[in-house]
Amino acid sequence: MPAWLSGSLVIGAFGLLWLLERHHPLRKESEPKLRRNARNLAVASFAAAALQLIERPLVEPLTTLVERRSWGLLKVVRLPTWLEVTLAVVLMDYTLYLWHVLMHRLPLLWRFHIAHHVDLDLDASTAFRFHFGELAISAGWRAGQVALIGVSPLSLSVWQTFLLLSALFHHSNVRLPVEVERKLNRVFVTPHMHGIHHSIVEEETNANWSSGLTVWDWLHGTLRLNVPQDRITIGVPAYREPEEVELIEVLKMPFGEQRPTWLSPENGKRAGINPLVAVNQLLP
Repeated sequence: MPAWLSGSLVIGAFGLLWLLERHHPLRKESEPKLRRNARNLAVASFAAAALQLIERPLVEPLTTLVERRSWGLLKVVRLPTWLEVTLAVVLMDYTLYLWHVLMHRLPLLWRFHIAHHVDLDLDASTAFRFHFGELAISAGWRAGQVALIGVSPLSLSVWQTFLLLSALFHHSNVRLPVEVERKLNRVFVTPHMHGIHHSIVEEETNANWSSGLTVWDWLHGTLRLNVPQDRITIGVPAYREPEEVELIEVLKMPFGEQRPTWLSPENGKRAGINPLVAVNQLLP
């Protein structure tokens, strides 16, 4: 896909979601929106630099090599271009689900990924808020995805655009009509669904790991939908004050002493399990 087309779609989606968030919010915000958005975009600028310096020089030439030498699962048989691209997007989405689980399960990876979760609110700007260290580390996983699956340059660009648009949408603070939500989350990750993943309650965070297609959570039994958004507090218990998640604090967070994520510094207690959580259920 041409860079101008992908960029236009992402910028347009961000602008549209920003307007919808103001008029149809899903959750109440705890911080001023403009200040949070500015901080998140500043974090994103460091992440973008990591992508340009590490992932892009590694992954993009690899896709050309994959195409030339017919490496990977999708190159075993010759497929129509449309089918190859579709399967590549699906398989990239699934292997990203696995990577997301690892980011939560492995302490070394979590210390980088937590910078994404300590945001005290959740909106479209959070989709860009990833620590540069996380994206630098993920370059190796991305290269493995490309080589194993057999991702061509076209397939990679389509998947990247799909991922960005999906991330913007499901991180957004947009309230959808209930009927639209019920139908949409059968296929795609929605703001309601991903809001549960960003909950302060550990048992809720350890659910809804999909980034694009809902099917992976359904297959692995990690899908949770029946958690009302007004019962959700966004963030992690260890970092509850705005000054603890400012730009400099977020950038240095992975490199310092780690707080017990799920314990409140105030009372040393864990956030309780939401009694309304139900697995694999639709909205009430």
